[in-house]
Amino acid sequence: MLFNSPIFIFVFLPIVIFTFYFVGRRGYHRAAIAWLVLSSLFFYGWWNPAYIMLLLVSIICNYSFGLWIIKAGVKQEVIRQKRLLIVAVAANLLLLGYYKYANFFLSSVNSLTGSHLSLGEIILPLGISFFTFTQIAFLVDAYQDKVKKHNLLNYVLFVTYFPHLIAGPILHHKEMMPQFENKQILDFRLQLFVVGLSIFFIGLFKKVIIADTIAAYATPVFNAASSGSTSITFFSAWGGALAYAFQLYYDFSGYSDMAIGISLFFGIRLPLNFYSPYKATNIIDFWRRWHMTLSRFLRDYLYFALGGNRKGKARRYINLMVTMLLGGLWHGAGWPYVIWGGLHACYLMINHAWRSLCGTTRLNQDSMSWIGRWFARVLTFLAVTVAWVFFRAESIDAALKVLRGMTGLNGFILPSPLLPILNHVGSLGTYLDDQGLKFIRDPVFDQWGYPLLLILLAFTWFAPNTQQFTARYKPTVSDFEGDSLRSSWLQWGLTRYSAAFCALLTFLAILGLNEVSEFLYFQF
Repeated sequence: MLFNSPIFIFVFLPIVIFTFYFVGRRGYHRAAIAWLVLSSLFFYGWWNPAYIMLLLVSIICNYSFGLWIIKAGVKQEVIRQKRLLIVAVAANLLLLGYYKYANFFLSSVNSLTGSHLSLGEIILPLGISFFTFTQIAFLVDAYQDKVKKHNLLNYVLFVTYFPHLIAGPILHHKEMMPQFENKQILDFRLQLFVVGLSIFFIGLFKKVIIADTIAAYATPVFNAASSGSTSITFFSAWGGALAYAFQLYYDFSGYSDMAIGISLFFGIRLPLNFYSPYKATNIIDFWRRWHMTLSRFLRDYLYFALGGNRKGKARRYINLMVTMLLGGLWHGAGWPYVIWGGLHACYLMINHAWRSLCGTTRLNQDSMSWIGRWFARVLTFLAVTVAWVFFRAESIDAALKVLRGMTGLNGFILPSPLLPILNHVGSLGTYLDDQGLKFIRDPVFDQWGYPLLLILLAFTWFAPNTQQFTARYKPTVSDFEGDSLRSSWLQWGLTRYSAAFCALLTFLAILGLNEVSEFLYFQF
């Protein structure tokens, strides 16, 4: 079941909300929590009921290991506690590895050795990466004595809670358990509900109207690269890469908003997971803003576990490379994802080296001139866009074909709409045509393609994000200090202007529900 499907919006969600508050108003707190658990399991089982049992077994095993780890810590059985943690984490990784990476590993071995090893078709359970990482975080927190309260029903909801189950955010035990135990969530708060409704439909608009529309410009370019085409020229290659960059941005931003909005319907705040990453002025800042809970997980449970920056600069760079390579592999079982992770590791290493060279250990974009800040923002955005080519391409060869086009190695063919425009400037178009630069109609980008990319770029860089728009109501659990809105009239409030704006987005988003598409992060 998808957040952007009519059956979810008009059937499933209203029933779950009504029953939750109907039970809660009668004082049945545990029953209301149990209802959310059952609803979440139904939501998950809608895709494939067979995998509900896998999810439940994973939950019971991890909860049991968590209790054993806590008890061993209380008894100060340090060796036993560490062994329990190793066994539990290894079991989670083996489960994830089998479903997500077994066939990738065998296909790599087959390519190297010429063998024909196979495990048959393995269907990847939806959301396995997210519920696995959520539970690994719980186990490590239990080992570090950060789990102060444990209740099986609340733990099941912590893992299965449907607003986050399929594509994040990756939750922390300490963020959610106090909220589940708080009986105030049973009190229907109209203001919070309306804020959640607004955020939900802003997210739906991003997904249905923006992401799904711009996808039509990215897909033909990458399909051409996958089919072996070498005719992807400079403008079409950049058009395809930028279109995918915006598709992924608004798809994931839309999902993140919708998850936050849905959770607010129940009076529960999710952690912030997305905060205008294309406004970042360096790659470190980008990863503070993009998939923030995954970045937090990789930092806290992998990078720091490897030693972080505590063992010298050389070791720090090695740790960065290992962390980002595994982060890339987490996104997908394929070498393009590994290269994507490796590129970001190189970006981070360069960023850290530059900061060391300049003698600064913090992000100091506020002290930069506006020219320097915009140069850094554009450079970061271009670096991220180049890396997205590997993230999107079906193979390394397809990615290299797009990159060849982006570097101009496949030639420069100008879009035909530019010809009459340039001819208004002293017949510049005719002059360029005489010099060998041809103007040919691009069936993908001509008419609206390139103007749409420019509009999205301007909107992405200059418009406030959803969190800034609704900041006064604190819709998320977050200690992230983002930019505050300087104009109060842009902030969401219980006013007719905010209502009219959200009503317009809702109307347009619902009109676009005729073709329902999956969120891109579902495949990860």
